[in-house]
Amino acid sequence: MEERQGQDQQYRQLRHLYNAAIRGLETRLEILNGDFQSRYARNPIHHIETRLKSPDSITAKLRKRGCPVSAESARENLNDIAGIRVVCCFIDDVYQVADMLLRQPDIRLLKRQDYIATPNYNGYRSLHLDIQVPVYLSDRMEYVTAEVQLRTVAMDFWASLEHDLRYKSDKDIPEDITREMLTSSESIAEIDRRMQEIYKRIQAL
Repeated sequence: MEERQGQDQQYRQLRHLYNAAIRGLETRLEILNGDFQSRYARNPIHHIETRLKSPDSITAKLRKRGCPVSAESARENLNDIAGIRVVCCFIDDVYQVADMLLRQPDIRLLKRQDYIATPNYNGYRSLHLDIQVPVYLSDRMEYVTAEVQLRTVAMDFWASLEHDLRYKSDKDIPEDITREMLTSSESIAEIDRRMQEIYKRIQAL
């Protein structure tokens, strides 16, 4: 009983720590978006979404990886307990926002995966950054790992629907439908590129 209570307390502290990391990152991104607006009269960020893994999801992922189930193990083995999705207007904005964030001297980059330059096998496109951000607590500062996903509105549209179609269905998806979803991803990516070019042409007028 005491052991379970101790584990629950550790998970509560873990969630507080990672929630603080999310709030801090969200504030940084909102400041960057506002500064960009004041300088260039437009916002590169369309909207921001955040996610904090539940204790059940953390436990399931640790077990799937064959890792010990504990708050300490979660911190050591999982980079996506805290997740923040930054949905941008244009493709160039994705990279600009990423660069602005990574230029901050107290942000540590652990891993970068560019699924825009090299889409995933199913057509998924996004820029993933695993970073560490400082969190200031009452008695100390700790670096906390978070996963930042940056994508355009068009990429988010496809990814959200593809997730609903594939992962929220209890049916096996036939190969022809999988190919059609991949084709749809490529069509949407082409529209994304065209909208970027249209924006540049308008700016050049």
